[in-house]
Amino acid sequence: MRQPSVEDFHDIAALGEDIRRHILSNLGNDLYPPDPFRYYSGLAYSIRDRLIKMWLATQTSYYDSMSKRVYYLSMEFLPGRFLMNYVTNMGMEEGCREAATKLGYSLDDLAEEERDAGLGNGGLGRLASCYMDSIATLRIPGYGYGILYDYGLFHQKIVDGWQEEQADNWRRHGSAWVIDRVEHHYEVRFHGRSEAYTDAKGTQRYRWVDTDSVVAMPCDILIPAHGGRHVTNMRLWTAASSTGFSLRDFNQGDFLGAMQSKILSENISKVLYPNDEPIQGKELRLKQQYFLVAATLRDIIRRHKKTGSTFEGFSDQVAIQLNDTHPTIAVAELMRILLDEEMLGWDEAWDICRRTFAYTNHTVLPEALETWPADLLGRVLPRHLELIAEIDRRFLAEVALRHPGDAGKLERMAIIDRNSCRVRMAHLAIVGSHKVNGVAKLHSDILRHKVFPDFDAFYPGKFTNVTNGITPRRWLNQANPTLSRLITEHIGPDWVTDLDRLRELLPLADDAAFRSAWRTAKRENKKRLARYVLRKSGIGINPDTLFDVQVKRMHEYKRQFLNVLHIVTLYNRLRQNPDLAVPPRTVLIGGKAAPGYFMAKRIIRLITAVAATVNADDALRSRLRVVFLPNYCVSQAEKVIPAADLSQQISTAGMEASGTGNMKFALNGALTIGTLDGANVEIMEAVGRENIFIFGLTAPEVEATRAAGYNPIPRIEADAELAEALDMIGRGFFTPDEPDLFRPILDNLRHNGDYYLVTADYRACIEAQDAVNALYLDPEAWTAASIRNTAAMGYFSSDRAVLEYAQNIWDIEPLGE
Repeated sequence: MRQPSVEDFHDIAALGEDIRRHILSNLGNDLYPPDPFRYYSGLAYSIRDRLIKMWLATQTSYYDSMSKRVYYLSMEFLPGRFLMNYVTNMGMEEGCREAATKLGYSLDDLAEEERDAGLGNGGLGRLASCYMDSIATLRIPGYGYGILYDYGLFHQKIVDGWQEEQADNWRRHGSAWVIDRVEHHYEVRFHGRSEAYTDAKGTQRYRWVDTDSVVAMPCDILIPAHGGRHVTNMRLWTAASSTGFSLRDFNQGDFLGAMQSKILSENISKVLYPNDEPIQGKELRLKQQYFLVAATLRDIIRRHKKTGSTFEGFSDQVAIQLNDTHPTIAVAELMRILLDEEMLGWDEAWDICRRTFAYTNHTVLPEALETWPADLLGRVLPRHLELIAEIDRRFLAEVALRHPGDAGKLERMAIIDRNSCRVRMAHLAIVGSHKVNGVAKLHSDILRHKVFPDFDAFYPGKFTNVTNGITPRRWLNQANPTLSRLITEHIGPDWVTDLDRLRELLPLADDAAFRSAWRTAKRENKKRLARYVLRKSGIGINPDTLFDVQVKRMHEYKRQFLNVLHIVTLYNRLRQNPDLAVPPRTVLIGGKAAPGYFMAKRIIRLITAVAATVNADDALRSRLRVVFLPNYCVSQAEKVIPAADLSQQISTAGMEASGTGNMKFALNGALTIGTLDGANVEIMEAVGRENIFIFGLTAPEVEATRAAGYNPIPRIEADAELAEALDMIGRGFFTPDEPDLFRPILDNLRHNGDYYLVTADYRACIEAQDAVNALYLDPEAWTAASIRNTAAMGYFSSDRAVLEYAQNIWDIEPLGE
């Protein structure tokens, strides 16, 4: 049988033949009757064939060059759908479209058969996926490591206005993109106890005994570079029982007992972020994190030893990036392996650890700076708690030596908090890494000066900044082909791998013909989104209205409630004056609330209630529409972002680490309305203050306002529009059958100090929205600003970010061609 090769990329006849072959042999199906999922799967396997040869060649190049490699550890990735990403990156789109047409389908219809991969939740996972795209495209030797979740986070449905969580069985039909690699499975242990003994040299050693175990089974998902000639992969672990099915129990009638080991083991890779309210959920989360790092470190060490290298040169060949605090237990696990299995001394092992690990912090929110109860950690990972305690003891001895008598500093910097008996994983990551980075300039400053000032002073030069970035391959070239073609026609195709080339668009902002073409491209994207919204929700939206979009995880600090207050204010103004000189507006909101997050789920209910009332008002049907987009995900984002006119990035200043949605919207020509928070600050510097709508308190002003004991009542009483909006929500205007439904939201605002300062920023937000209206009524000026936003986005490429990591943190050079 003919073997696919690189030359097959543009061989349409060969591609069609391969699709049929896979339907018959891999899937065991007839070609008739035609079935779109069957043909999608055949196409997916055919594309995978073309990737595998280059993937194997890439792996060979890693070993031949003896290059240092980076291993990117992340509890989540959010790759979205693979088909169109692979097709565009490999330059196969035209051929695939023709092949699909000859088989009786459109490529777009086949692509819709794919489900989003349920491997992540939000920005953290999406960033990791962008970085994997850049690692491949820049030819940086590296791999991503994560968990192959069976059900991902959850599928969000809106039932009677409320969020309802359903299992997201994204692999129920299998996946052509997931390649089993069972030859590299590893045992992962839990529980048991630590046992001391003396080795042959008289050194006291420890071993971890009487443990339970599961088996980590690896699967690979390939990541092609733009151009397709360099292919790396994510290695994802799935949990299997080490003992399997008990035939003895089954034959005795204990059917559940026969399966117990299998069920308990496989739970580890069932669901991303299980609810950690019950103790069982906490333990499962801890097991997930250790499962990831234990299997990954085994695999890294296997690769390292395969080159013939020793541990003396481990950190010269291996860089491990910890993506947030979730994989931080890797510090203790590597120490355990080096001390207990490789028999190194403490100083040598600790030096290897610190030179190998680097840590990216993604948040300043206290609840996200992960801590574990010491008793739980000791029960699940007893040897690791011992090691963490020893790391802590030695570290605090260093601190005490440099700061004698400063008990407060010792308490603040301790890895194990003696008061709460909790292990501070961020502290372990800082102490165990050679570099710690924030993800935006403002965020990094807050980390150094507010969150970890003691550590910054203790480790001069350890803290640094790498502002997040996004891949232009997915977020412009793939997601917005209409605009991409227009850009390429005018400045050539090199911007896809050199985003700074977008600067060449700047003079075209003054070209009337180009502005007209830009508006046409935007309107095509808005029409596409309108069709999608009608199909999914039954709500008709007008592509000639201003598309005002806020799509992100539901959280009080992201202030979807402030957005609602603006909607209610605009609604009231239009009711009072239907001829008000403002552009017609469609507000689109999307995002998931964590299952146990009461307030965020209630805010979703408020959004759906306001939307129902506004959309039922026939007098304003052409002036204002509100849509909540259920189950916001990557494939939905690829439709929403290119269509947006206005991007809402309105978090409380100082609380958003960076954000990457803001970058994606601006890259696609949306204007930003937002606070000086996260990467908004750098976006403003890039696009110019005149091309962005900035409002609200700054991070220092937020801190000062809270410190002064902010009271929202005088602010509410002094602002008639704010008072009216809150009163309508409070008296049940939007939910007449349940007038007190939103009282918890209002009580939190009025009586608990309005921690997220919604009322403090309300008037500034309204004034900024008034400025939006004024500019949108001048389409030429708006379009020019839109072009300038896209032109200024070069800095926000994930290629730039990954190169900064490679040069300043990993010390890795890209491979040559």
